[in-house]
Amino acid sequence: MSRRLFRFDDPDRFLTGTVGVPGDRAFFLQARQGAAVVTLAVEKVQVAALAARIIELADALAPRLDDERVANGAALEAPIVEAFRVGAIALAWDADRKRVVIEAQPVSEDGSYVEIADDDPDGPDLFRIRLALGEARDFAHRAIDIVEAGRPTCPFCGQAIDQRGHLCPRANPNLN
Repeated sequence: MSRRLFRFDDPDRFLTGTVGVPGDRAFFLQARQGAAVVTLAVEKVQVAALAARIIELADALAPRLDDERVANGAALEAPIVEAFRVGAIALAWDADRKRVVIEAQPVSEDGSYVEIADDDPDGPDLFRIRLALGEARDFAHRAIDIVEAGRPTCPFCGQAIDQRGHLCPRANPNLN
């Protein structure tokens, strides 16, 4: 199978979304530019880490004292067909274009991540998107909202509390 390159240099939208109920959600990144839509499966921790890093980068480049949060209730576009499951995500600043660059590669068989030239036909699939700083910041805030919309956490131990309740090891001396 030949390598697939998904490039979004001027996307119409880029967002994270979920399918399922808290505690049993699947997380996705989705980009659209014109008629092209690409959806990538990701882990919740990957979304949280990417959002945190984008905010750190944005704050370092252009700090805002009163960061306006844009309410973006956009949902994933259907049908949701993942191009690949993300194994590695890279974040960079393209100073020439003044854009945040996000790259994602699929999970590799050996768990390694190697930077491959775009013209290498034997490399792993590659997703690349370029976002204006404000777009990246908006993406990050929405991603954080989605991650935090999961199950509530126990105030004593920090573990997730599901619909059936929670057996807290700190509240139960027999479990310590």
